[in-house]
Amino acid sequence: MTPPVDASAGFGDPLPAGHGEAAGGHRHGSAHAARDVASKRVIVGFGFWIFLLSDIIMFSAFFASFAVLATETAGGPSGKDLFDLENVAIETACLLLSSFTCGLASIGARARNDLMFHGFMAATFVLGAVFVLLELREFADLVAQGAGPTRSAFLSAFFTLVGCHGLHGSLGLLWLLTMMAQVFAKGYRSYMQRRILCFSLFWHALDIIWVALFTFVYLYGAGL
Repeated sequence: MTPPVDASAGFGDPLPAGHGEAAGGHRHGSAHAARDVASKRVIVGFGFWIFLLSDIIMFSAFFASFAVLATETAGGPSGKDLFDLENVAIETACLLLSSFTCGLASIGARARNDLMFHGFMAATFVLGAVFVLLELREFADLVAQGAGPTRSAFLSAFFTLVGCHGLHGSLGLLWLLTMMAQVFAKGYRSYMQRRILCFSLFWHALDIIWVALFTFVYLYGAGL
C-alpha cells in the first residue's frame, strides 16, 4: 500500500530542511557585509575630515599672520606693487575647473567607468599642474625683482601662506597619479573607493582655501 503523500512537502516548504536557514543566513551575512562596508566608508570619511580640519587650523594661523604683517613692508614693495591679478585669475580658473573634473572622476569611479574616471583624473592633473607651474613662475618673478621672502615681514608671510598651499597642491598631484595607478592595477574595490573619496575631499578643500587666499591675500593685498 502506497503511503499518503504530504502535499505540504512539495509546495508549502519548497526548500529541503536546513536550506532555508542557510539562505536566511546568507542574506543576513550579505546585509552585515553591506553595513560593514558602509560603516568603514563613514569612519574613513569622518577621520579624513578631522585631518582636513587640522590642516585648516594651520592655514588659519598663516592667514592670521599675514593679516598682521600685510602692511609691514619695511620700505619695500607691497602687494599693490607686486601682484599680477590677471595671472592669479588664470590660476584660480584652473584650480576651480580641476575641482569640477575631480568631481566627475569620482562619479566615474562609482559607476566603474574606466574612461570617465581616468579621463577626468588626467584632466584634473593637467589643470592642477598648470596651477602649480603658474604659482612657481610667480615666485620666481618676485625673487627676480628682489622681492623674496627675506625682503620684508609681509613677503615672508606671503611666501609662507601661498607656498604652503602650493606644496599641498604638489603633493595632491602625486597622490592623484598614485590613485590612477592603483585603480588601473586593482580596480574599483571598496577600499579604493574610500581612497578616492579621501582624495576628492582633499582636492576640494584646497579649492576652498584658495578662494579665501585669492580674496584675502591677492584682492585685498592689491588694494593696500
